[in-house]
Amino acid sequence: MAQVIEARIGDDPRGLTEALEDGGLILLPQTPFEILQDEKPLMDPAIFSGGSKNVSYAPDSGHLGGTCLEGEALERCRAMVARYATFARTLLQQVAPSYLATAEQRRTSFRPGEVSSRALSPRKDDRLLHVDAFPANPNQGRRILRVFTNVNPEGRSRHWRLGDQSFEAFARDFSPRLKSGPGPLAATVLQTLKITKGRRTPYDAAMLQLHDLGKLDADFQARTPQQEVHLPAGACWIVYTDSVLHAAMAGQHAFEQTFLLPPEGMAAPDKAPIRILERLLDRPLG
Repeated sequence: MAQVIEARIGDDPRGLTEALEDGGLILLPQTPFEILQDEKPLMDPAIFSGGSKNVSYAPDSGHLGGTCLEGEALERCRAMVARYATFARTLLQQVAPSYLATAEQRRTSFRPGEVSSRALSPRKDDRLLHVDAFPANPNQGRRILRVFTNVNPEGRSRHWRLGDQSFEAFARDFSPRLKSGPGPLAATVLQTLKITKGRRTPYDAAMLQLHDLGKLDADFQARTPQQEVHLPAGACWIVYTDSVLHAAMAGQHAFEQTFLLPPEGMAAPDKAPIRILERLLDRPLG
């Protein structure tokens, strides 16, 4: 059963790390990320470009995408999201310091849009319970650990639902419907054609199927036990979104930082989805 564990900076990192790996969501209700005065005009969905739903920042290159901003406003937005990337890494170091040696900091996103108003296909609709998987960015067995912060200027909470089913139970229920992943040649073709930005492993294929099967199964969506969670403005939360069933129902103005962590970097590697799926399917997925 997914649990929301309310915590503060300075709480026992070993206990918080164990809670994360057991499928918990660590909520830090009094850990705000400050929006500076000259950044407040950026709290507007009008900064999006085209069909973007997030402003995306790459910490390694400094590239900022998904926005129509130009000139000084663009640089102000880049500086704000870069500052959040540093904030999120510091937060992870305080909550689960053992992860920093192997965690790879990936995309940082700024999300000023309203979640509940998006018109999306079922596969892309994050208001449906799901586990995360990246179609174009295979993670090859690494964990998807995410840091979120609600910066809503009007004090509105962010509304999520959490499934009470463990990842192992969820995967066991859907495992008879899983098809074998791509062979080495097919994975190479996907990468060569730049359909994927890395080699798609059988694990990635299995996780993509679990993501889609759960979202497209109306009976699962209606009947699986779940709980409503309201994440207050000014709060941060950390969760393994590749194993915790979750749905983002409503809310506006948030930041998110993704980290990829190899199972060997966990306190309990056997709790990683790749290890669970390998046991259930009785075959290697690397």
